[in-house]
Amino acid sequence: MQYLLLIYRNDAEYGKMGPAERKQMSAEYGAFTQSIIQSGHFKAGDGLQPTTTATTVRVRDGKTLTTDGPFAETREQLGGYYLVEAKDLDTALGIAARIPGAKTGSIEVRPVMIYD
Repeated sequence: MQYLLLIYRNDAEYGKMGPAERKQMSAEYGAFTQSIIQSGHFKAGDGLQPTTTATTVRVRDGKTLTTDGPFAETREQLGGYYLVEAKDLDTALGIAARIPGAKTGSIEVRPVMIYD
């Protein structure tokens, strides 16, 4: 079964990181990514630009409305994701717990919908 691991972080805190901290975090993510590629769990994954680059689209009464920024005001924003293949939820949760962002943010684990 496939699971989407959504990585949430605080954009303001991320913006305060210095070059050495960003380099360290990048190395941690690189090592994590290589480990799930080698284990066969990795399907896809990417980091996202900050929410300041986001545009939200809504359609109301047939009209397309766009607003700058994320869809909701929250303390943590979606910073990236991994799509993984795991035999069950417990395995997916174990993978999510190893994502470096889990130390300072949160990881939402959601099964991917299966269509008949």
